Amino acid sequence: MALRAPPDERSPAELLSFGVCNLDKPPGPSAHQVTGWLRDAVADALAAATDGQPIDQAAHAGTLDPKVTGCLPVLLGDATRLAQVFLEGAKEYVAVLELHGRAPADVEAVAAEFEGPLYQKPPRKSAVSRRLRVREVYDLDVLEVEERRALLRIRCESGTYVRKLCHDLGLALGTGAHMGHLRRTATDPFDDTTLVSYRDVVDALAFWVEDGDEGPLREVVQPAERALAHLPSVEIAPSAAEQVAQGAPVYAPGVLSVDDAADHGDLVACYAPRGTAVCLGRLVGDADASEGVVVDLERVLV
Repeated sequence: MALRAPPDERSPAELLSFGVCNLDKPPGPSAHQVTGWLRDAVADALAAATDGQPIDQAAHAGTLDPKVTGCLPVLLGDATRLAQVFLEGAKEYVAVLELHGRAPADVEAVAAEFEGPLYQKPPRKSAVSRRLRVREVYDLDVLEVEERRALLRIRCESGTYVRKLCHDLGLALGTGAHMGHLRRTATDPFDDTTLVSYRDVVDALAFWVEDGDEGPLREVVQPAERALAHLPSVEIAPSAAEQVAQGAPVYAPGVLSVDDAADHGDLVACYAPRGTAVCLGRLVGDADASEGVVVDLERVLV
């Protein structure tokens, strides 16, 4: 078994085969359509520049409706195995609340009442089952109020329906309301400070294929390990990585270190000593023990 090269030593082809792009989704196309365009552009570039197999898969992190813009991390090639990590992180949005009457004076006070766990039932057009469920709103800030509009910043648990939140907030304000424009500004561990457009990626691929210039490509596509930055980490020995590649869990003798932030039951990312991601798993044991399973596998990445 050969591990991937360390993240900062990968060739452009290796980067594209296990990479992530923090895409700024435009209004109009669906998240699925944009992801497909990006997959095809990368596959064409790999076919033109290398003799290797082009990627045939890509996955986006958290669906955005066609009209919604903003942060849409796209996982390329084998990085699609990491899609579950985005269920663990928070999401942040900026939304326009369209009130059905003049904004009352207590908008901020009422909005503050919506911070915390909320019961939500997905809307009728949702692709998931319409069962009542609980989602947590970590922060709900009113940034600006104007006549019949309010600008909101919402940081919430993955799977929260902002459209439903706006509807319920309108009821609590006594005016009624609906969601206007919505932009996602963050999905852990990515935010809007590193967004790139689809055109940025296409141009960077062209520079690489036509001129051999790797610089622009490395600016828009990051090693897939970047998508794991918000998870607690476990460093394992190369011998343990070989066992993981065969489907074995991570045993105590193969553990070199465990992130202090990791608690039992947490989803953790396991790395080889030079930073190559090896697997995702749940922390189930004590790294200081002389034997036993420390990390139970959920997804092998090598």
